[in-house]
Amino acid sequence: MMRPVETSGAPTPAGHYVQGMVHGGVVYVSGQLPIDPATGVVIDGDMTVQAERTLQNVAAVLEAAGSGLDRVLMLTVFVTSREDWPAVNAVCARMFGAHRPARAIVGGADLKPGCRIEITAVGMISAR
Repeated sequence: MMRPVETSGAPTPAGHYVQGMVHGGVVYVSGQLPIDPATGVVIDGDMTVQAERTLQNVAAVLEAAGSGLDRVLMLTVFVTSREDWPAVNAVCARMFGAHRPARAIVGGADLKPGCRIEITAVGMISAR
């Protein structure tokens, strides 16, 4: 059985999709952007600021599903410029700590205006 994930800790979806979907002990997090969930506005800032906000949104969806950053299996990161990879990597290292999920980073992405990053994730819900 599939179960949609909804939380006020992440931006409200802007289209025909949910923030996340749970199935078979796994949560699939829809693409998250550097948007303040309280205002729905893209946050202004450099890649470090935008990556932090985006991962906070991912974490909120994971937590609403009963998971967390420490149980991410796969992270897919889309950035507008590959030159931002070092900043994204530093934020991931800080926020994930010792946990190192599988990850792909795609440069040259055409994202929502003002957004330099978008992240999707797949996380485990079963016992830690």
